[in-house]
Amino acid sequence: MIEERVILVNEKDEQIGLMPKLEAHEKALLHRAFSVFILNDKNELMLQQRAHHKYHSPLLWTNTCCSHQREGETNIQAGSRRLMEEMGFTTELKELFHFIYKAPFDNGLTEHELDHVMIGYFNEEPNINNDEVEAWKWMSIEAVKEDMVINPNIYTVWFKIIFDEFYHYLEDHKL
Repeated sequence: MIEERVILVNEKDEQIGLMPKLEAHEKALLHRAFSVFILNDKNELMLQQRAHHKYHSPLLWTNTCCSHQREGETNIQAGSRRLMEEMGFTTELKELFHFIYKAPFDNGLTEHELDHVMIGYFNEEPNINNDEVEAWKWMSIEAVKEDMVINPNIYTVWFKIIFDEFYHYLEDHKL
């Protein structure tokens, strides 16, 4: 199996190279990524629990899906591809904003990403890929915000960072 490569970028999101995913995380190099947030008609967020065998953040709750763009893929194409691979459905996605964050893990790896945040709407049950996803659930945005205060250790580091940005975005831009 060919190791997946990530797109190395500068702070202006200009591509400066490609690198194997694990190496980029070992060296904490800035690379392009995306995070998808799926909401339903009740304004609930679809969360996924990462599979138990993931090499970092296993069994932690996070946004609907996230990953890395492949060379030549638009952000929307990458988000749609990964949404189907992880959650088993597609829906129209819209890019909301992007930002840079850096989050080290206990295992020596570091996420250093220029993250493109996207939103979509879906009202059915996903058909999850058990190699990627342990479980899923709908939660109201307010309930997620409150639960992160009570149970911060059950959420991924990046989701806590991104959710804060996403929550403020939703407050400022009534969708």
